[in-house]
Amino acid sequence: MGNRHTGFRLALAGLAVAAQTAVAQQVEITVAPGLHPGPITGRAFVIFTRDDSREPRLQAGSYAGGVPFFGVDVTGLSAGGAAVIDAATPGFPVDRLRDIPAGHYYVQGLMVLYTEVTPAHGKTIWLPWDQWEGRQWNRTPGNLVSQVRQIRWDPAGSRVRLELTRALPPGQSPPDTKWVKRVKIQSELLSKWWGRAVYLGATVLLPRGWEENPSTRYPAIYIQGHFGEGAPFGFNSEGQPETAEARKARLVRTAREPGYEFAQAWMGPGFPRMAAVTLQHPTPFYDDSYAVNSANQGPYQDAIIEELIPYLEEKFRLIPKSYARLLTGGSTGGWIALALQIHRPTFFGGAWSLYPDAVDFSRNQMIDNYADSNAFRPNARPNQWLLHERYLSRGEDGQPWTTVRQMARLEEVLGSRGRGGQQLQAYDAAYGPVGDDGYPKPLFDRTTGTIDKSAVDYWRDNGYDLNRYLEKHWATIGRDLNGKITVWTGDMDNYYLNLAVYRMEETFKRLGGRARFEYGRPMKPHGWQPVSNAEMVRQMGRHIARRANIEGR
Repeated sequence: MGNRHTGFRLALAGLAVAAQTAVAQQVEITVAPGLHPGPITGRAFVIFTRDDSREPRLQAGSYAGGVPFFGVDVTGLSAGGAAVIDAATPGFPVDRLRDIPAGHYYVQGLMVLYTEVTPAHGKTIWLPWDQWEGRQWNRTPGNLVSQVRQIRWDPAGSRVRLELTRALPPGQSPPDTKWVKRVKIQSELLSKWWGRAVYLGATVLLPRGWEENPSTRYPAIYIQGHFGEGAPFGFNSEGQPETAEARKARLVRTAREPGYEFAQAWMGPGFPRMAAVTLQHPTPFYDDSYAVNSANQGPYQDAIIEELIPYLEEKFRLIPKSYARLLTGGSTGGWIALALQIHRPTFFGGAWSLYPDAVDFSRNQMIDNYADSNAFRPNARPNQWLLHERYLSRGEDGQPWTTVRQMARLEEVLGSRGRGGQQLQAYDAAYGPVGDDGYPKPLFDRTTGTIDKSAVDYWRDNGYDLNRYLEKHWATIGRDLNGKITVWTGDMDNYYLNLAVYRMEETFKRLGGRARFEYGRPMKPHGWQPVSNAEMVRQMGRHIARRANIEGR
């Protein structure tokens, strides 16, 4: 009986210590008077680092080695109130505040502001609205930040108070030049869908002689990818030639040349005369929309096809014909280039898809959406006891880097309900249905990894599994796709994206379709391509000449 009383007292003491620690491990984030009008709904962060060379906010958010940070949702935070990050708040790459080792740190608070919207699906939601910066949570104009403080942290008992004292300034677009022009237009289709102004944009690289020949119209290469207002193909007429040493090192990984070398070819007298156009279509969920019509994001594909491209063709004297509209892009952009070509086979005249995101969802990186029951671990075989984590990325030597579970954790710390602005959540927003709460329905549970088969079916049935779309619609689209598709990817793509490309190549062969597939071997990584950008443009020029003869001018 006495032993049980002793055990009871020890248990109570343990609970008391745990409660004290939960309170003691705490960061309070407040907003300076007058900094922001009205109550704040958003997500508050604190970032820890030992490196004072850059603001802590600029060191966090990467699955490849970012510093510890923690995030918590804030709803209707009023003046004088505090967002509290405590022992229960999730963090990355460490789980909790208690996991920060004792020592001296530089810390900073940040508040990502959310905007209330009611999209066409009818549910009112709060989202981090893009400010034409490409959904960069730690750089978005208007978000609030504190001064950097140096503190002594003790995981057994530390309390920190940070005051947000400034808003991040508006971004500045690069200036136009003779060669490079930028445009930004309001989309009527998307603005109607979102119930507020939504913009599309483009950066245009003009061909030699464009100004001197005002009656000439030109073909266009539409480059897909992440948000950025840099010149297409990295064009840089003011750069420096590549050194022999740098060239040797680059060619181990890719034939894609630096922007200065590309500029010399582009400006030369014998180069194909066409425009190169990078399209900009950021959303509240990601730095690009994947150029699809989406239940969560709206009719981005329609807006690009019906509003942005016609505007560009008129403004920059581009030929409004299928044969004169080519597509390219890498990674996300590789997927977009393929999707636009496959979904709109008569509108575009050819696609050079480079190391595209998963084009077959039986190889969604390492996840088989259809056969797997869990995203974090492969299905267990009968009587299997040792279960392995599924990886999301690797080195080209095969060395594993990041697991799906780790990436999911990072995204959930960056933002709940699909608002983290990273890759897995971007897929949910672009491909998935709307959840009961109005936010994207996730493909899999971010805590358990369990795959939602209703989301799987939605992804497939709405045309986002490009390989299955090809198979289903080949009878009607095959003729218009033959000879228009080129796909390049390394055989050791860092995100396992080559696995789905193999499936698509098999489909083309089985259907009797004509497409080019080329794989970098051996051990070529994400970003590999077999020829320089200048040579790819020359290939495109020859392709345009052939298609013009077929389709007629």
